[in-house]
Amino acid sequence: MTKMIRWWLALPMAAALAGCMEEDGGVASGGSGGAPRSISASDKQQGSQAHPQLLAEFGGLYSGSQAGYVTTVGRKIAVESGLSNSQGDFTISLLNSPVNNAFAIPGGYVYVTRQLLALMNDEAELASVLGHEVGHVAARHSARRQSASTITQVLAAGLGALTGSSELGQLAGYGAQLYTLKFSRDQEYQADDLGIRYLASAGYDPQAAASMLASLNAQSSLDARLSGAESRSVPSWASTHPNTADRVARARQRATATGSTSTLRNRDAFLNAVNGVLYDDDPKQGIVDGRSFRHPDLRLGFTVPQGFTMANGAQAVSITGSGGQAQFSGGKLGSGGLSGHIDSVFTALGGGQTAIPHGELRTTTVNGIEAAYSSTTANSNGGQVDVTVFAYHWDASNAYHFVLITQAGSGLGPFSSLVNSMTRLTTEQANAIQSRRITVVTVGPGDTATSLANRMAYADNKLERFRVLNALDANATLRVGQKVKLVVLTR
Repeated sequence: MTKMIRWWLALPMAAALAGCMEEDGGVASGGSGGAPRSISASDKQQGSQAHPQLLAEFGGLYSGSQAGYVTTVGRKIAVESGLSNSQGDFTISLLNSPVNNAFAIPGGYVYVTRQLLALMNDEAELASVLGHEVGHVAARHSARRQSASTITQVLAAGLGALTGSSELGQLAGYGAQLYTLKFSRDQEYQADDLGIRYLASAGYDPQAAASMLASLNAQSSLDARLSGAESRSVPSWASTHPNTADRVARARQRATATGSTSTLRNRDAFLNAVNGVLYDDDPKQGIVDGRSFRHPDLRLGFTVPQGFTMANGAQAVSITGSGGQAQFSGGKLGSGGLSGHIDSVFTALGGGQTAIPHGELRTTTVNGIEAAYSSTTANSNGGQVDVTVFAYHWDASNAYHFVLITQAGSGLGPFSSLVNSMTRLTTEQANAIQSRRITVVTVGPGDTATSLANRMAYADNKLERFRVLNALDANATLRVGQKVKLVVLTR
């Protein structure tokens, strides 16, 4: 799954929900004093309708012990916004997603992913992330956001003239988790200011916002260096936000301006809570390892061509590169067999009414698996493209397929090796797939950043990953008794 920075982003439905915000003539700024308030019934209704969709998009709720801790901290900081004086009005969700992301929608719904949680180093930083997102809601920024280009839109554009619908975009979005909405610089700064104010009023060190931004900046830089090896997504978080280095300095100034002398960070409590949290891909959703995708439960695997990247979501895998785009997904195999399955995919791409006209069905066998495919041609903004649905008869009940978009006349084009790489995993291969988790260790005598980094569950850039994960610069010296995070392999 993608490891690019995806913090402080939201799905398009948030924009629609923004209009339901309570109009009070100004920005909610704090929860201390004043008459008790509650979130409006219309906000709650709209938020409750969007909530299940957001959970589905981001892998569902994370079931680890960290969820309760995040809820406690989230409610504590959210009530400082003045949107409601009741902590019970806020639904705080820890998402089972490897995407670095956090967002909030009207109705008291606030979200943070487990991947972003693992990047943090204390409770105050967690509060700063959630406070910033609540600040966007309090300031009603959603109604004024502009949509950013995503792989979802690229895929949708490829079939726009063919289908006249957004169905393909919706399907791709489920797999990619790459919906973005772009805030303006002023809106980001305003949310920064509100989040810092909430930190101070809740009794946390307001400088936590700056340190969190610095960690995000370091992660973005690392992802840029790893581009082509580990980076498997659209442009980084920094590309849709103001310059992070400037924001770090500005956040420090705003924190100082609050006049708060609190240094409360609750580092030990946070590290105790985050210990053991799942990191990177969830094996239940499949594992991306370089150019290979393997799913231990479905017992399948495939390899993308050189130069292509993958974004793995709860319901699909999106693949992109200079030679085309693709999506891998699946569904029930009906009485019509592979032919009927392919027709159903073309029907979904056409908006769910009737199947888009496509060419003759071609049958083949891939590594002993019965397969079939069919293609059609569509107009896109960049010219004509070929659209191919390549499906596999997996078992008596299920079929899996790729939707492939390539330059017109190229057929499968660069994806020939992809569709022919599909294979069934043996029991031994499936059982050998491990997950990564955060483990907190105590620095002992003789330990160095290099020696500890060598325990990181990666083949490359171990020291750089270790430093970013623990917010350590190149000159930082570890001390005996200090607690640090590692990413290790577990069963």
